[in-house]
Formats: sequence, C-alpha cells, structure tokens
Amino acid sequence: MQPHEIKPDTGLCTILGYNAQTGYTRKYFNKILKHNGINATAIALNIHDEHFDFTMSSVAKSKVDRMMIEREFQQKALAYCDEVNETAQREGRIDFIEVVDAKIFGYCLDDEAAALFDDAKFLDAQILFVAKMMLIANRWFDAKIDTDDIPILIGENDE
Repeated sequence: MQPHEIKPDTGLCTILGYNAQTGYTRKYFNKILKHNGINATAIALNIHDEHFDFTMSSVAKSKVDRMMIEREFQQKALAYCDEVNETAQREGRIDFIEVVDAKIFGYCLDDEAAALFDDAKFLDAQILFVAKMMLIANRWFDAKIDTDDIPILIGENDE
C-alpha cells in the first residue's frame, strides 16, 4: 500500500526495527493483507539502538496499540512488557506487542505457528515466519489463515 492509498478507514499497525520499512515483516504482513483484500497496512518505524529505550518507554502512552518487533529488538522488548505469553517467557523474546489500558502485552508465536502444520520439523524458518505474519494479520484484521497460501505469498513478486 502506498502512502496516498491510506484513507481514514485504513487499518494501521506499526513495525519497529532498524530497517522496518524494507524488512521481511512489513513485506509479508502487507502481502497477506493485500492477498486477503484487507484495507490495512503496517507503518514502519525505523530506529537505531539509541532510540529503542525511549520508544518502548513511551509506547504505552502513545496512540500505538499494536506493534510488530523486528528480530534485532525482540529480546530487548521483552523487558518493557507488563505481561507476556508462555512462549515468550520460554523463548526470551517477543514477536509483537499490544497495548491495552496503558499496559504492554508481549507475544511470541513460535508454538502457534508450528501448530498450523502437521509436522513443523520439516519446515524452514521462512515458512514459519510467514505463518506468524498470517497469525498476526488474522488477530488484528481478521485475515484468513491458509497455510496453502504461504508458497504463493513467498513466490509473489513485489509491486
């Protein structure tokens, strides 16, 4: 989705990372939304290490209510969460946060992504990553979860 395509009814979320604008999270998340015909997009927030603490300390008081965290900040972001799911506790990192009543809830989706497949041990990291993006798109924007679409999404050319 191009900036001029964002309208008042467009659903928004945020991605935090070094290269959030051009990273895989935004690429696949927006592909999933487009593939499902959903009027929503992920807004990238490119930051460096020196801005991370300020950003995460401020997020609970900001208008941001859902944010995906790029790999480079997933471990550090855990410390800013008021609550995390069991998988995040075990893995020591989060994939995304949601802010509810100024409290930050952190989630890691490793277990949920693996559960989408009969035998996840034969899957590569890219397939599991796209499955996580499907889970988040479903949670936030009711996108369908169809693992048969993953090879199509991975193979689609960028526009």
